[in-house]
Amino acid sequence: MARVARESCASYRNCCRQLRPHCLAKDRLQLWLPLHSCSHHDSAGAIIPVSEDDLNHILSVIGHSLAVGTQETYGSGLLAFHVFCDARGISEEHRGPASSVLLLTFIANCAGTYSGKTLENYFYGVHAWHLLHGLDWLIDQAQTSLALTGCARLAPPSSKHPKRHPFTASILVCIHSTLDISAPLDSAFYACLVVGFFSLARLGELTIHSLQVFDPSLHVKMSDVHHVCNHQGLDTTVVTLPCTKTSLTGEDIYFAAQSGVLDPVHALAHHFSINSPSPSSPLFSWRHSSGLRPLTRSEFLRCLERASNRIGTEPLKGHGLHIGGTLEYLLRDLFTLYLQQHAVVLAPYLQDTPILEPFTRYTMPCVR
Repeated sequence: MARVARESCASYRNCCRQLRPHCLAKDRLQLWLPLHSCSHHDSAGAIIPVSEDDLNHILSVIGHSLAVGTQETYGSGLLAFHVFCDARGISEEHRGPASSVLLLTFIANCAGTYSGKTLENYFYGVHAWHLLHGLDWLIDQAQTSLALTGCARLAPPSSKHPKRHPFTASILVCIHSTLDISAPLDSAFYACLVVGFFSLARLGELTIHSLQVFDPSLHVKMSDVHHVCNHQGLDTTVVTLPCTKTSLTGEDIYFAAQSGVLDPVHALAHHFSINSPSPSSPLFSWRHSSGLRPLTRSEFLRCLERASNRIGTEPLKGHGLHIGGTLEYLLRDLFTLYLQQHAVVLAPYLQDTPILEPFTRYTMPCVR
């Protein structure tokens, strides 16, 4: 009997390795297979003349519909789901397609441990896994929605992020005073800081997730920066983002020169002179002892934390940069139109000393 049990356990482990090979979190949606995945048969059971490579290519194409960060988050949710199923002895056959009661049990079991947002992502990770592998989705959406709402209310206080404190112009000046702007990392960090503040960019649009993932088609480069000038001679710097969180085709962000150490135009030019990135390099690359290195989000946040500690301010977070820049422009009593519109039209508004009358002539309808 013991031998049979050992052989059964070994067989189960071998099955798990085949269905769920060791891989990165972002690859789990595609590489972790249900017991019954996409097949060569149609819904009526007829054989379709497609190869295994065709089926794998289908998985790859559908998998690219999700951003890398979303793939990683969903992959973590898929891991949590299978760990739960292993602990409860749920068979592979019942995991995909999963029943509504199984998913509800999984969600309820995690309630009070994770934040509501995390459990929502875990749920949609399992959903994406079903869609990717052609499994029926048998879930009662209304009931699941209520369960997720309940999970959000049961979330532990430790899972909730504190409110982000916005950056202000005075805080940026204080941060500048703590830096050695002649140092490669500090010059890249400060240029990224003030460019992000005055262009209202998201931090993830200006930095790289990790050192190995730079992709010229996705991440901003030095060659993506150019300048435009309107008929009054007012300059605006334009940075073309190849891809953003909300637009796969990218968008432009804008900023203009400001007074003193807050000037993002000067900070960017100084960064270029110190670090000399090539046109195809990440925009905020800096000279490391091992060579040119992209400014990662984690490196930026470490620099920000050190500067915050030196000036004795409350911990600042990357998202506060976007909020602070928005407040800075709003407090100038400038906006009647959304900031990120055509650079030439908005040039008077973006100057350190705004010129409002010409802007009004652009925006107000003609008197007939």
